[in-house]
Amino acid sequence: MRIIVHITLLVLLISSGFEVTAKTYYVNSKIGNDDNTGTRIYSPFKSLDKLSSLNFYPGDSLLLVSDCTFYGSLELRDVHGSQKRPIVIASYPIDNTRNNQRANIDAKGNLNGILLENCSFVEFENISISANGGASYDRNEKELMRCGVLVMLSKRGSYEHIYLKNLLVNDVFFEEKGFLRGVNEVKTANGSQNYGWGIRFINTCEGAFMNGIKIEGCVVKNIAHTGIKLTSKTEKHSLRNIEIKNNTVLETGGPGIQMSGVENVLVRNNFINYSGSNNDSRKWGRGSCLWTWGSNEVLIEKNHFLNAKGPGDSAGAHIDYNCKNIVLQYNFSANNAGGFCEILGNNYNCAYRYNISVNDGYRVKGENGAFQEGKIFWLSGYNGKRKRSGPFNTYFYNNTIYVNKAIKANIAIDNGASGIFIANNIFCIEGETNAVLGDQYNPEKESETNIENLVFQNNLYLKQSNWPKELPIQDEQGVIGSPDFMNAGGDQIEDYIPIHAKLIKNKGMEIFNIPNDSIGLSIGLKVEYDILGNKIKGLPDMGAIELKNIR
Repeated sequence: MRIIVHITLLVLLISSGFEVTAKTYYVNSKIGNDDNTGTRIYSPFKSLDKLSSLNFYPGDSLLLVSDCTFYGSLELRDVHGSQKRPIVIASYPIDNTRNNQRANIDAKGNLNGILLENCSFVEFENISISANGGASYDRNEKELMRCGVLVMLSKRGSYEHIYLKNLLVNDVFFEEKGFLRGVNEVKTANGSQNYGWGIRFINTCEGAFMNGIKIEGCVVKNIAHTGIKLTSKTEKHSLRNIEIKNNTVLETGGPGIQMSGVENVLVRNNFINYSGSNNDSRKWGRGSCLWTWGSNEVLIEKNHFLNAKGPGDSAGAHIDYNCKNIVLQYNFSANNAGGFCEILGNNYNCAYRYNISVNDGYRVKGENGAFQEGKIFWLSGYNGKRKRSGPFNTYFYNNTIYVNKAIKANIAIDNGASGIFIANNIFCIEGETNAVLGDQYNPEKESETNIENLVFQNNLYLKQSNWPKELPIQDEQGVIGSPDFMNAGGDQIEDYIPIHAKLIKNKGMEIFNIPNDSIGLSIGLKVEYDILGNKIKGLPDMGAIELKNIR
């Protein structure tokens, strides 16, 4: 009878929302012991393996002592916190003088520094991860990779709330130092060999969805391939409601940030420098600072895209094919080999507005192994193996583009594009400008021009030749003149404040929908502020900066 009463009480407690008391586990690789309880700061566990073997409940915390190195991999599977009580994995200081130091995970020889599989309401904070080569694996398994952090879905269901904050992910390579990839590897679409990756989210399961991802304040540097990558390989847009903010991504062998199959994403205030790096033979050696594929509703704003390298692609930020409603605004793009604006085929209602581009697109086809020309502006119908199509309803307005005289600027516009709006931009190109054909894996061929639904007017050019006559579309009401930037060629946004106010102030036109486009941009065509945060009053000024204090 007593047993029945106890069981009844337990059922009542569970049904009434009773929650198990949260525990805090401490881990110290120097003084810990896996036979300890781990729940007291002076009786910590020692290893990541011990943590990986435990069962965790909402509100639990896993604390790794700062300024200490843990060898191996932290693997959490089917771990679930709750909305009010997430499970937190973080560093803790051994004394008050080390509050800002991170615990270090050295995953050399393991496939992942941190693995989260089918988890919800889990947060990682203030941890350093490296995974520089190590154990050998069968290289015939092309899917094998090494990740600093891997979050994956392999079971049907709805998952949510994975937050990565203030992580340092660096030196992640699949191969050992000295490995050579071969000259043709960089020409493959995304690399065909095994690589190291920084932070990866992957959904490989039909019927699995993840909602609520945050990657914030992280530093990702010296990675064999992509720094931050999110991929949905199954359901369309199965990774949703994502924030990628305030991160620094440096010297990645591939792209800095890449997203495929995502929806409702904010990418804000990230600093990406030297994507496509080839300073280590294990790196891919090609990649835009950021690009999207097969995604919807992505806002990319207030980022720095700098010094992307590589023989192909390698723009500041580009929109690959099969996307809708991708908007790039308030970004500073400079010295990217592949160019500034690149929008590929089967894309709908995408935009670049209020951005600044400096000396982008300097790459010359045929030099140093380059198989694509650099381009400051490129609309391409390429969409894989299918017939060239689009892009459709492209908006390009109030951008400031500066190219010095040492660079030959190239522009390519696919004849299959339909719906183009180009207005209020400043094209300050000191040297030559050429019209070129698109040159992807399935190159564009010359054909008759038949671009419909075009609005192309009211742009400022340094000289008449800044927009070549050979291009299939021409500005109906272009203006010639010098904006007289404060410091042309400089690396600050303020360097591109125009001094020649009479050409700039209130000379922009109102932005409206492309003919036969009922959508425009899902976030709206009207912009309240410029790239510096100045409020736009009256008609917009030309370019990305609204002039102030003009009498």
